[in-house]
Amino acid sequence: MRSAPPPPSAQEALEYPLLSDLFSLEQLDKHGEAQARQHKLDRRPGREKLLPRLARNEKILTETHALLTSATSASAGLMPAGAWLLDNFFLIKEQIQLARQHFPRPYSRQLPRLRAGQSVGLPRVYEIVRDLICHVDGRVDENNLRTIIASYQRVTWLKLGELWAVPIMLRLALIENIARIAARIAARLRDGDRADYWAARMLETAASDPKNIILDIADMARADIPMSCAFIAELVRRLQSHNPALALALTWIEQRLTEQGQTIERQVQLDSQQQATNHIAIGNSIQSLRFLTSINWKDFVEAMSRVESILRNDPAGVYAEMDFTTRDTYRHVIEKIAKQSHATEETVAAQAVALAHGRQATHVGAYLIHHGLPVLEHAVGMRLTIRDRLERLRKKIPLLLYGGAILGVTLVFTALSLGAIHGASAS
Repeated sequence: MRSAPPPPSAQEALEYPLLSDLFSLEQLDKHGEAQARQHKLDRRPGREKLLPRLARNEKILTETHALLTSATSASAGLMPAGAWLLDNFFLIKEQIQLARQHFPRPYSRQLPRLRAGQSVGLPRVYEIVRDLICHVDGRVDENNLRTIIASYQRVTWLKLGELWAVPIMLRLALIENIARIAARIAARLRDGDRADYWAARMLETAASDPKNIILDIADMARADIPMSCAFIAELVRRLQSHNPALALALTWIEQRLTEQGQTIERQVQLDSQQQATNHIAIGNSIQSLRFLTSINWKDFVEAMSRVESILRNDPAGVYAEMDFTTRDTYRHVIEKIAKQSHATEETVAAQAVALAHGRQATHVGAYLIHHGLPVLEHAVGMRLTIRDRLERLRKKIPLLLYGGAILGVTLVFTALSLGAIHGASAS
């Protein structure tokens, strides 16, 4: 007889997959506003939390994949959710690498973080998309994503950096959801192994020495195995036979469950429901990972950005006709000014447009990248860094700096030459 499986570990206290009430678009629209009113931001710097979570999730996925591979090679029955994980494991690994590549620690620290609740210390935008995943059963598409972001911004605007972080936050949250489901798949496999062990032991005893079945039941009771629905379902399935000795084991299980207010039928039903839930959730989450590569994120950010909508009021009408790269350059200037002042990005953008609407209406770019930039910076109270001042000086008097550098080098070489001549004359 094979050895008993290891006892349950503390790690088997599993987190639930990201599941909550299923919302329609109208419900999501209301939910986004409510979420925005609840969120409180922490202005203090904090340590990065998402990359360690990603590493933990990768470990769970890798271990579960190995467990599933082993179970498949042993001709064990494969759960539908497990089949999804096996078939798409390399896609998931690829998405993990993309997440790590596109989410450096400095970038994470720039995102506004929550100061309270279960997600304290995590970026606000991460909580928004993770909450979306909960309410759409893992099935993210462009409609429900735009709905939740637009409704959230009716209460408070997201920064440009947060909008650009939406795809990477979605990737991280979807990977976490898949990892949670994977952990439950692994737990069910372990529960199945325990059930198989005790069932095989009891079947052997029932065939060879039926009166000693009570000893097996006593040993199982002393092992203090959690009566999970997966364990019960697998054990009952294996013990259902015409051998009267096994009826004693089923009676003991029924009595044990009765003490907990449960029944065998209810536990078997819960196991089936959990398997169905895992199957749907992991399938939706993997399909959503594929969706991330199909959406045009440039269009998404510009459509969701309040800064973009303000700049399109350019009195010269030039901004809207520019290419994406140029518009993005303008938006980066606004981000920089906002970071170095007490003004919001929307305030800076509105001030730039207001200045362009002055006595002689001009293109808003005059106050973002040309001669009017100092005027805008002064108007919003921007604080120039030493590096900014040196860069401005270099651009303002390039000929003086260039000529001064040449003159300095010339003087050095002249001094060295004179010193050498003087030394030769003295000798």
